[in-house]
Amino acid sequence: MAQNIRQQVSENIVSVLQQLTDPRPVLVTREPFVVQELAITQFPAILVTPIREDRETITMGIPGVGRRMGTIEYQIQGFVRGNELDRKRNDLIEAIEEALDSDRYRGLVTQGVIDSQIIAIEIIERQPPLAEFRITFQVKYNYLRTAT
Repeated sequence: MAQNIRQQVSENIVSVLQQLTDPRPVLVTREPFVVQELAITQFPAILVTPIREDRETITMGIPGVGRRMGTIEYQIQGFVRGNELDRKRNDLIEAIEEALDSDRYRGLVTQGVIDSQIIAIEIIERQPPLAEFRITFQVKYNYLRTAT
């Protein structure tokens, strides 16, 4: 069940970010890319990557059976290009924050997602005409582990 939730959450994050309109990202993907190889027309670009997952048992009982809680952290890297880099970067960060905050259950409350939130934003120094940031986005979920 946890793997299914992980996949659903990843797909949800990408889908939500693909629907941004102002600014509208041209590329939103889970597949790694080399930013220097992107065409000018592919900016703004966003890369979504799971970076950490913690799990813990939250009920006692028969070994291998019971309720478990997981926390997945995603790194959302954003890239903008051109002039007015600080404004473009801040606009994209704000749009991502608003979109992800619009549904903290990721549309997956019945699958066990109990909360999601941005926990950190880091500005990465780059030489113009590129600007980059990293958002750490945390999703908490729980699931029932059953005997096989």
